[in-house]
Amino acid sequence: MHTHAKRLVSLFLAPLLAVCLLAGCGDSLRADGDHASNQSVRKQKIRAGQVADAWRGSSSALAWSKGYYPMADAVQLPESGWQNTADERAYETKNFVLRGNLPATVSARAKVDWGNGDTLTRPLWGANKAYQSFALGRDDGPRLTVTGARLGETTIVTSRGTATVPAWLFTLEGYDTPLQRVAVTPSKLPKSPIGQARQGSADGLQRVARLAGTATDGRSITVRAAHGACDDGPVVNVLETDESVVLYASVAGARSGPCASELIEQSVKVELRRPLGDRILLDAFTGRPVPYGEPNGASPSWT
Repeated sequence: MHTHAKRLVSLFLAPLLAVCLLAGCGDSLRADGDHASNQSVRKQKIRAGQVADAWRGSSSALAWSKGYYPMADAVQLPESGWQNTADERAYETKNFVLRGNLPATVSARAKVDWGNGDTLTRPLWGANKAYQSFALGRDDGPRLTVTGARLGETTIVTSRGTATVPAWLFTLEGYDTPLQRVAVTPSKLPKSPIGQARQGSADGLQRVARLAGTATDGRSITVRAAHGACDDGPVVNVLETDESVVLYASVAGARSGPCASELIEQSVKVELRRPLGDRILLDAFTGRPVPYGEPNGASPSWT
């Protein structure tokens, strides 16, 4: 009888135990996952704070505040935009042909002017160097034709606000307004007062690849951040101070198992509490300013 009773109890409890285990294990995994995720974010935020503290009042921050660091495209399209998809394709593939002569450089140096009394003298690019920065001159596919150039001025967004800078104005066949290329060299990036984060010191911290754009009102920025093929995409958090805006990136929903090794860049919009202004935009992983454009592209932020 005792054995029979035990069997009845076992049969009665088994379904309840199964339900309990399923529910309990699920809740436990979610709780552990949330706890680990929160721990990682806390460590990443601590690193972001360390970067902000290191830059605050540093000689590097002073050098940055006095330099010329463009944060927008150095090449500016004709005012009307491209007339057709063939011309757009030619620009994207840098397929230009030069018909005529480009002028020699008239001066070795030129002035960057922020319009508030702040100016800076920087080396001036020659017309030929400026042309080669956006033109590969291939013969295959659609092409754009440059017929001449003259030295003029344009405006560009920089780390210190909008500045008026010298620019080469390239005349394009079939267009009433020129293609403009900023003609001054960016300043040298100052040495960071803090080194790159050590591997594993801030769980899951990733590098922010580059700045892709800033809203007109400065209340949001768009950055490019990398992630893999086996996750839910990049996440970019922000730590704001009076002197800096520090971005700390990670990936969401990383999964184990077979996965392609290539990294995928994705645009992420980051909202700010107040306009970016002249605050320095920093990357928590590298401890350095976030650049605009590719390092070897047409619009590097610094030399």
